[in-house]
Amino acid sequence: MFIKIPKLLRLLTPGIIWEVDCHCKQVYLTFDDGPTPGITEFILETLAKYDAKATFFCLGKNAELYPHLIEKILAEGHRIGNHTTNHLKGWQVCSKDYMADMKRANKIFKTNLFRPPYGRVGFKQAIRLLKQYKMVLWTVISQDYSKKFTPEEVLRKVTGHIRPGYIIVFHDSVKAYDNMSYALPRALEYIYKKGYTCHVLP
Repeated sequence: MFIKIPKLLRLLTPGIIWEVDCHCKQVYLTFDDGPTPGITEFILETLAKYDAKATFFCLGKNAELYPHLIEKILAEGHRIGNHTTNHLKGWQVCSKDYMADMKRANKIFKTNLFRPPYGRVGFKQAIRLLKQYKMVLWTVISQDYSKKFTPEEVLRKVTGHIRPGYIIVFHDSVKAYDNMSYALPRALEYIYKKGYTCHVLP
């Protein structure tokens, strides 16, 4: 998987948001797969130290279990996006089932933002989704979920690709916690030393 998505791929997928059209020093942190008790609170506490705002692409099944974490995310000025209910791979599921799973999540938390798990979505699914939602992928992925990379390597993947308007992915999950908990505070320190600020997706 690419750390930074090539510009050609972004140009070949019109309608999908890979980065924000922004010429000022702003970046957009995003967190996938939560909310997760203990880990979501760590992320929120870390963001608050830097007055950073972020967008959380949440799973419906987790939101059902931990509605207080959804409320906490919103109360602290962050934004929620839909990441399906059950973390489905769009290429392996028929469009009817995929859309039903996504809509179930959107009944739990209302949002017009959608990110397909794994970044994988079928052509017909994408056409239908783009009529109703802003589909957001990313410019840079930290790969914090992978045990192939050390926390230091995850940090370098992020700090090596900070540009205006870039959308950066971390994960709000048990699997990613060791790497993410090391890299996130250090990435925020780097981002702010470089004069950038972190915002919710517009």
